[in-house]
Amino acid sequence: MAPLKNPATLKEASATAAKEGTLANLLVHDALEEMRLSVNSREKEGIKERVSFRLERLVAACGRNMSSGTGVLATIGSTAPFVGLFGTVWGIMNSFIGIAESNTTNLAVVAPGIAEALLATGIGLFAAIPAVVFYNYFNTRIAGYGTRADGFAAELLNGISRQLDKGA
Repeated sequence: MAPLKNPATLKEASATAAKEGTLANLLVHDALEEMRLSVNSREKEGIKERVSFRLERLVAACGRNMSSGTGVLATIGSTAPFVGLFGTVWGIMNSFIGIAESNTTNLAVVAPGIAEALLATGIGLFAAIPAVVFYNYFNTRIAGYGTRADGFAAELLNGISRQLDKGA
């Protein structure tokens, strides 16, 4: 999203955000729509407030939309270690059952349960670590995009404010 660099008018901002389907384009068109709806309004502060509200709502909706899939990654990242831990407990428990049934601590009796435990731990970590890494990566990218979108909306609102103050 290209910075606006203090647009003097809404038309100037529209030229900066001409690419269809981008958030910048949506923000400009939402602002233009509110300006069109408020054309007969005498209260400039009311226009600025309504435009600001629309822009904030659009940026928030975009953030929610972009974050919609990250909940699955967070759930996997937070629950997979516990699933692995449950498997670990199960495997160790099987080892103890094997020891009790055979009345010996022979490696052949203990090894299958320990192997189950280690496999369960490994699977839990194999699922959790990438999920947490991707969750953090996407959250960082989404937050950065949101910050840029907020900046774009603020610059757009400044341009509208200047335009209204000049009476254009």
